[in-house]
Amino acid sequence: MSVKKEVTIYDIAKTLKLSASTVSRGLRDHPAIRRETVRRIKETAQAMGYQHNPFASNLRKNRSNTIGVILPRLDSNFQSAVVAGIEKKVNQKGYNLIISQSRESVAREMINLDTMFNSRVDGILASLACDTCNLEHFDKILRKGIPVVLFDRVKDHPDYQCSRVVIDNVQAGFDATAHLLEQGCRRIMFVGDNPASNVYADRQQGYSQALFSYHSSMDPGLIFITTLDEDSGSRVVERLRKLPQMPDGIFAANDTSAVSIIYELKNAGIRVPEEIAVVGFNDVHISKVIDPPLTTVHYPGEKMGEVAASTLIDILNSTGPVVNQTIVLGHWLVIRKSSMKKPQPQMVQQGV
Repeated sequence: MSVKKEVTIYDIAKTLKLSASTVSRGLRDHPAIRRETVRRIKETAQAMGYQHNPFASNLRKNRSNTIGVILPRLDSNFQSAVVAGIEKKVNQKGYNLIISQSRESVAREMINLDTMFNSRVDGILASLACDTCNLEHFDKILRKGIPVVLFDRVKDHPDYQCSRVVIDNVQAGFDATAHLLEQGCRRIMFVGDNPASNVYADRQQGYSQALFSYHSSMDPGLIFITTLDEDSGSRVVERLRKLPQMPDGIFAANDTSAVSIIYELKNAGIRVPEEIAVVGFNDVHISKVIDPPLTTVHYPGEKMGEVAASTLIDILNSTGPVVNQTIVLGHWLVIRKSSMKKPQPQMVQQGV
């Protein structure tokens, strides 16, 4: 079967007896081309079956119009919200996306970066894997001058600066723990994940600062580091059974774990919040439908995606020196029934 030859602007120019440059500008609605000529060019292009080739155009500009996104997990409600924010801004500006996940592995993160590099992306948005300890594997990208904006999970690079979009995780951890203390809790367990990740290390730091500020003693036995997944609740309850004295409050560093903990506490006959109050982190949808509804830190995922994408696009379109910045988004505590040892009906109603 013969392959039909692709129609080019030179074919259109020959048909209309115009220059190729006039046809090119007409297809782009250039103001220097008369409206009648533009109409003729577009009608002829459509009749001849002309297709615009963005890849050739971008190669001439040394741009791919593609942004790479590296996430720890695609099945995270929080990261899904971030992607929604990224897509919203990127689509508005006419960029394409390549999205990959590290599955919480720095080794996979390195493979993702190589894929982005070989795909000639214009820039990268990245949230780091739990076990990423430094940014050495970003060297090739940064040396090439490809801008990187980090969000949520971030690190510093010794030689290159990257813009970052975060929340104040220390303050958020403080707020969550202080709320439990103000509800009368005195033995508060912290359930976190790999402290190599800034988000979990910072939330634990906020937990410790709150205990110190409220003159509450620190018990190392109440710090439990595990994988914050759907099965973490059973591991937490197993840990509780081994403690000489049960906690009366739990601050879990994400909602997936907090919801799992509530479920397993109830299965074990432990009342929430009467015996153990629970606070989570992220304010994902499931936090509203668990019984009792979960008190949690609202983490603006979609807003984070929008700001990260806008920051990168501004860098890509900048003609002057790039000023790297750290943008700190706001957070707030959403109070629901899971933590209310001292009920305040108007606040509970507001959070449910």
